[in-house]
Amino acid sequence: MALEFNELYLSSVLGKMIITRSGQAVGKLHDLLMVPGAVFPEVSHLVIKRKRSLELLPWHMVKLFTHIVISTTGSTLEELPTYHDDQEGTLVRRDLLDKQIVDVNGAKVVRVNDIKLGNLHDKLCIVSVDIGFRGLLRRLGYETFGERIAQLTRREITNTEIRWEYVQPIDSSSSRLALNIARNQMNELHPADLADILESIPIKNIKTVLETMDAETTGETLYELEPDLRNVVISQLDSEQASDILEEMEPDEAADVLADLPEHKAQELLQLMDEESAEEIQELLEHEDDTAGGLMNSDFLSLSGQMTIAEALEELKQAYQEQSEIHYGYVVTPENRLTGVIGIRQLLTTPVDTTLDCVMEDDLVTVSVGTDLIEALELMTKYDLLALPVLDEDETMAGVMTVDDLLQHLVPTLIHTRRGGMM
Repeated sequence: MALEFNELYLSSVLGKMIITRSGQAVGKLHDLLMVPGAVFPEVSHLVIKRKRSLELLPWHMVKLFTHIVISTTGSTLEELPTYHDDQEGTLVRRDLLDKQIVDVNGAKVVRVNDIKLGNLHDKLCIVSVDIGFRGLLRRLGYETFGERIAQLTRREITNTEIRWEYVQPIDSSSSRLALNIARNQMNELHPADLADILESIPIKNIKTVLETMDAETTGETLYELEPDLRNVVISQLDSEQASDILEEMEPDEAADVLADLPEHKAQELLQLMDEESAEEIQELLEHEDDTAGGLMNSDFLSLSGQMTIAEALEELKQAYQEQSEIHYGYVVTPENRLTGVIGIRQLLTTPVDTTLDCVMEDDLVTVSVGTDLIEALELMTKYDLLALPVLDEDETMAGVMTVDDLLQHLVPTLIHTRRGGMM
């Protein structure tokens, strides 16, 4: 094997004639069949167009592979196996070139204009993808002409490439070539960025992208989607997978997602969830959307007045494993009646042997499950609160409504109302 290059582009070898060692023409390079490799995806076969069929040349039978010549190890070439669509592996030209991929480093969807191949331990591997204008010019055979125009106009045609480590293909046939770096980084992207990515790709590819994310990240991302698209996405998932995702979400967010689904689908998913989660979400679904009960989260930091600060901090540490947003601790009786509130900052700055009933705020600002959201917002603004405790009809603690959730719910409506009034 003699790979006489460090890197070359796919566009420079596609269509090139393949010859034997004696100079006999075999056929033209039609595509490359790739499989996951030790480091990067690597070529297992060349796909050769011979007469009217596509045939497979194993990589170990390739002697030279450059942008000038591609040759085989033998002086003659016997009959090769025919390529079939169910062949194991991914076709680079068919499945990657001109296709959309996710740039996980830039958190955006881009189109592949060319592919850079590299020599790694005498294996032909995918090194990076070219998503820029230069790659498109190269594909069309106008790179040199483009350079001349750029010189005349005193502009530069920049290289815009993404290393393969940061590429997440969105097609199921090529997704298996993604590296763990890309898959791990998908889970680290902000849910709002992931939602933008899902909204930018064909619906048929969304499931493939979701399969690269864990259930918690998927849930947070689904919540960021517009309801119509979210419903379409959930309809593409099998019910067990969808219920697992809902269990990982905050109860109030899961309730919002289910409320937008058809009734029969929502009930099907609730029945597949564990009993405790399903009951919690079902209770939230019984409240009107535009009330505190419809927007509250039934998970909150519940504390006892006899607890010391040290004990409360331990409870806080445990609660953070289940809840993503905690602003206050709520001191309740064994009957779940609210007697006081303590801020997280106060928990962190008060001597650890102090009991909560000595330092908690007992001049309480609360709302009921039926409180209008505008009224709740006015209370938060008046008293400069980040969250409000929500009480049930029997005055027991039902949940907590945060300012973030409240604004996220109200702002689109207020903007729409304002625009409607200006027309």
